[in-house]
Formats: sequence, structure tokens, C-alpha cells
Amino acid sequence: MNDASGHWIDDQASVPAIQGRCFLLDTNVLLHDAGSLSAFEDHNLALTVDVLEELDRFKRGNDEKARNARRVIRTIDSLRDGRPLSQGVDLPEGGKLYILVKSFTEYLPRGMDHSVPDNRILAAACAMVKAGVDVTFVTKDINARVKADALGVKAEDFLNTKINFDELYSGWSEHEVDDERIDGFYKGSPCRLDAELYPNEGILLKAAGNPKHTARGIYRAESGYVEPLQHGDGRPWGLTARNLQQQFAFELLMRDDIQLVTMLGQAGTGKTLLALAVGLQQVAEEKRYRRIMVSRPIMPLGRDIGYLPGSKEEKLSSWMEPVSDNLQFLVDPKLEQSFDKVQYLYDTGVVEVEAVTYIRGRSLPKLFIIIDEAQNLTPHEVKTVVSRAGEGAKVILTGDAYQIDNPYLDASSNGLVYCIERFKNQPLHGHITLAKSERSELASLAAALL
Repeated sequence: MNDASGHWIDDQASVPAIQGRCFLLDTNVLLHDAGSLSAFEDHNLALTVDVLEELDRFKRGNDEKARNARRVIRTIDSLRDGRPLSQGVDLPEGGKLYILVKSFTEYLPRGMDHSVPDNRILAAACAMVKAGVDVTFVTKDINARVKADALGVKAEDFLNTKINFDELYSGWSEHEVDDERIDGFYKGSPCRLDAELYPNEGILLKAAGNPKHTARGIYRAESGYVEPLQHGDGRPWGLTARNLQQQFAFELLMRDDIQLVTMLGQAGTGKTLLALAVGLQQVAEEKRYRRIMVSRPIMPLGRDIGYLPGSKEEKLSSWMEPVSDNLQFLVDPKLEQSFDKVQYLYDTGVVEVEAVTYIRGRSLPKLFIIIDEAQNLTPHEVKTVVSRAGEGAKVILTGDAYQIDNPYLDASSNGLVYCIERFKNQPLHGHITLAKSERSELASLAAALL
């Protein structure tokens, strides 16, 4: 039946007569971004009862997914306004939100498991297509997109926080100038370049007539000039930079006015080691910060640390092994008594470990905060972490965009690259992409060949 109000296509299908484009959202989109219901401008949105039931299952807990589930449920409830969601309610940005209450499994081909929630959501999409609705299935699940395509349903990733990774800001650039300008630069004359530069961008100046005649600098947005590096040749905690990008990293990590540093690079490029070396120097030696706080997402464990036996430190011990390995090298390069020395750093409070899960709600003033493996965080989780930084704190985000354990994130949608792109114009932020592995010859070959 199709009544005068146009509420239904027919009694059998029970598909709303949706005018214009409609996006059918998977649960993982709502769990990824609790504000996703507001991300589709004036288009229509549709959710199935399966999505609501999955949200209900996820809402219990203290992690980011549970919080997002609760927020989405509250948002949907606020939209009802006494009207049936099955017939569509107005969204603030325009368009309508529809809840599909019927099961559409009869639209699935034989052999597809009706007990799988994703398949039932896809069945609803097939019913909408058959009813003539211009529907697009939006999901973070690659396999669900593949199945949708096989069923003849348009499918997309949720692109609201997606970045073009191939064009991501690298944090440094080369510029060819006259020999005289490089000579003047070494004598203290700042250099102005006719190029689009970002605050705190690392600059390599090369002489036009002699490519080996170079100078290193950093672009300062306040003055509009490239200035010489102040800390590129520093040796924090005895560590020396081994390549140009590591020199730029030291500059960003050791400058007091740069409060947020992002470092991207493959395994062995020195991201965590550089951050810890500067942290130890500025906490234990220079007393600029109260302590180092190190945190990593708990993705490898697959569950909250509250389920594991022991104290917080005992729960985190194996999960923090990569950090402890770097600390052992820094405090005792010969690795003779490194365990006792690292334990001393923990016992005296120089280094504190914390799960990302429990950073929410805290205020962290005057801390040197290192978030390792930040590529496994969503954009909203990165926002939560960075917004915890109190007065006088410094935040370092490190990660490898090619080693992501979160099944709903990729190189273009993770929180680390999103943060790099959003902060690149801010004077209190600096970024560097580390390209060369310095761990060992074998590690370098593995990163290049495998």
C-alpha cells in the first residue's frame, strides 16, 4: 500500500517511501563516531533494529565504544519527539531518520546465514533497492562492503574523518637557494622562502650550485622565517640523531613552545626511542616536567585490562614490553643491569604507565605524555587523549600507519593521521615522518622488502 502521506511502499516490504538519497548505517559507523548521525548533511538515514540491538549490547562498559553507543542511543531518543521512528523523524541538518523494524531476510540469496546481524542489515538494503530507494550502505567493515557489492547494493566506507594518506604532510621539505643565502644562514641571517610552509616544518636548504652545501632549519610561522635548528645536534640522555628526520624530531621534542608532536614511521625508525630519550632528559635531568606518562592502546590484548589478574602495573607489564625495551637501551646500552635501572624509573615515579582507556576524565598538567601506537586510536579517541593535557604538558603521538590492529581503521582513517592533518597549521604542533629504519640492517631490509 502507498497511502496519501507516502509512508510505505507496500505492506509486504514495509520499506518507507524515502524520497532522495538515503544512507543505511552499519553499527560500526556509530561506534566509530558518535556524531555520525550529523555527518550526512541533509540526506536521509536509515537504521535497522539489528543496529539498535547491537548498540544495546555495546552500551555496557567504560571503553570508547560503550560511550559512543550510549551517546547514539540518547541522540536517537531525543529525535523521537512523540513521532514513530519507523515513519521517519526530522534530523537537525535536514533529511529524516528511519528505523526499519521488519526482518527482510527473504531478500537474501540462499546460503547466506540469517543469524548474522550484518547479513540482516544487508537484507534490509536489498529490500530498499527493490523498493526503488536510492540507498547506500555505509560501513567500516571491508567484508560487509564486499558482500553488499555482490548483492548489487552500493556500499561506502564512512569518509567523514578520512584523510588522503598519499598526500599526508611529511613535516619537512627541501628547498634550493643560492650559496650566499646558505652562507648567510650559517652566520645567523634567517631565511625567507617563497613557498607554502607549515608552522615548525623542518627545512633542508640546498645550494643551487653545490647540492652538498646544505643547512638545516625550522620554519617559524610567527616570524615568517626559517631559523637554524637549536636542538638538532643535541644528545638527550646520550642519544644521537642518526639521520636528518631524527634531527628534526629532536628539534620538535625539545622545544618548549611546541606542545604537541606527532611522529609517523615504520618499525625501527626510532619514534618511541627518541621520545623516551627526550622525556628522560627533560624529566630526570632538567626537571621541566613532573614525570613521563607512557600509554598504548590495548588492541593486542583484545579486551580491557580489568579482566586480567594482578595490579595495574602487573596487568600492563607484558603490554608495555616494547616501551621497557627502549628504556633498557637508554639507561644501560650494554644491557648488563638494565632491568633494575628501568624498575627504578617506575618505582620513583619518573615513568608512569597508563592504559588509554583510563586517561579519559583525568587532567594531566606538567607531564611529558607519550602515546605509542596511536594509529590504533580513532579520531575521537585521539581527541579525548590530547584534550586531557593540562597546563605545561607536552603530548607526543607516535605510530605506524601500516601496522593497524583495529579492524575498522586503516592508513587514512586512524586518529594519528587525522590529528596530523588537522593540526598541521597550528604553531603549537610539529610533525615529522621518519622514513629510515635505524634498528639494524636486517630490520631495514625487512621494512623495505616485506
